[in-house]
Amino acid sequence: MKKIFLSFVLCCVACYGYGQRQDSALLFSYFINNGEDGLHFAWSKDGYSWQALKGGSSFLTPTAGVDKLMRDPCIIRGGDGLFHMVWTVSWNEKSIGYASSKDLVNWSPQQDIPVMAHENDALNCWAPEIFYDAANSEYMIYWATTIPGRFPESDTAGDSKYNHRMYYVTTKDFKTFSRAAVLYDKGFNVIDASIHKEGQRYIMFLKNETLKPVPEKNIRMATSTQLTAGYGQASKPITGNYWAEGPTAVKWQGKWIVYFDKYTQHAYGAVTSTDLLHWQDESDKVSFPKGLRHGTVLKVSFAELQKLMQ
Repeated sequence: MKKIFLSFVLCCVACYGYGQRQDSALLFSYFINNGEDGLHFAWSKDGYSWQALKGGSSFLTPTAGVDKLMRDPCIIRGGDGLFHMVWTVSWNEKSIGYASSKDLVNWSPQQDIPVMAHENDALNCWAPEIFYDAANSEYMIYWATTIPGRFPESDTAGDSKYNHRMYYVTTKDFKTFSRAAVLYDKGFNVIDASIHKEGQRYIMFLKNETLKPVPEKNIRMATSTQLTAGYGQASKPITGNYWAEGPTAVKWQGKWIVYFDKYTQHAYGAVTSTDLLHWQDESDKVSFPKGLRHGTVLKVSFAELQKLMQ
């Protein structure tokens, strides 16, 4: 009976509209609670209605780091055909987690990468993401870190002791890494960057984390013609009159969708655009599994989705 039901589900997701064939779907990697039980997945065929896979159970138990959390998982498809994932291992450690997979089910041994170990005063490494740079056949990993006193102009503008900036490293083999360097600093507290390439531009979605004197807590954009440098001033907010964090974006069926966590409302939202200039809030149209927290969206084939469903 289970096999019959699975076949029916896959048949349904393989078609949409008036019998058109759709050969891919969207996959959302996320965590629940504090990230202690690991990696969760949800899928969607239209980008609006999302269903948890495996009954909402974890696909991978975290082992990296001291605290062994798996928060903010980010997965991309690399140039080697593998899926590469990074995540937050702790609230207070100076490292991030990494693992790879051929099928999103079976994962390599988890690594704890000490990207900020050389910074004695670093407080954290939060919400890492990863980008494959095809031109240089290498990967860029980037994340937010607070180093007290490093950027004094905004030391009192954030939550408690935190005053984040975006940092990055590059690697070709996930064994050796460049020394961490600042990726984005425009004089304000910034976190949760997510980078996509559109034509000859790199688009960075980011969260303005400013709390004082006037709260921002919104999603903005910055652009550059280079992956690791040159991002300009942030745009006006593309999200509305609510606190938002954890943006993740995908270009799907002709338009950009940026998902984000409305964390004070315990809900997820979305804004859409066809030109990356004009944005429409469609938060009332999206639905996600209960308890879903900060993650990333990825395009997958139906064969890859079927393996996860099984």
